Amino acid sequence: MSVDLSLYRLILEASLIVQVVMLILVLASVFSWMVIALKWRVLREARRAADEFEERFWSGADLSRLYEGLRRKDDVAGLEHVFAVGFKEFLRGRRLARDASSGALVAASTQRSMRVAVSREVDSLETYLTFLATVGSTSPYIGLFGTVWGIMHAFIGLSGVQQATLAMVAPGIAEALIATALGLFAAIPAVIAYNSYSAEIDRLMARYENFSEELSALLQRQLGSAVQEQGEAPA
Repeated sequence: MSVDLSLYRLILEASLIVQVVMLILVLASVFSWMVIALKWRVLREARRAADEFEERFWSGADLSRLYEGLRRKDDVAGLEHVFAVGFKEFLRGRRLARDASSGALVAASTQRSMRVAVSREVDSLETYLTFLATVGSTSPYIGLFGTVWGIMHAFIGLSGVQQATLAMVAPGIAEALIATALGLFAAIPAVIAYNSYSAEIDRLMARYENFSEELSALLQRQLGSAVQEQGEAPA
């Protein structure tokens, strides 16, 4: 007695619950690969934009001109956004600074604005990462549920048989194990991508934070010089 154990036949003849589990896992795998491709492109663009902006910033460009150029852009993000937010707050506070104490308040306000900007940029980069984490952590258990259900269904079918053979139970066990394989197929890429992208986002966050600290120190020195010149100016 030959038994057709082709993958196509096993999926078609699986129980409804196992088929639903397989469908869920296939959809989870498809959507996770879409997210993996999307986040790869987003993070690549974030690294490239950060490299280009830092090269312009540290090449000695005039900060006011750099800020005016960013104001005319519609898609300011990453380090450009951090700089634009910090320099805008600096310009607003510089007009009000009259002494060293007010200058310290302006510096603190500028640094606080850049911290908020960094936090928002990181939140944007982390979009959909929770989906990858969910797929990576739950897919093996969903597949295991399908496997347990399929094996249970196969053995229940043997309850009315006088003499059970391996050929009778093999299709049910095989179709059940497909659910476990699909669960691992969906989970492994999601886990690898989640860990890799999380590490990359942490590096970008550290880069943004370091830049905000350096910009804050630079603007604070400029503000201190401006306040000192106002104090030395004749009444």
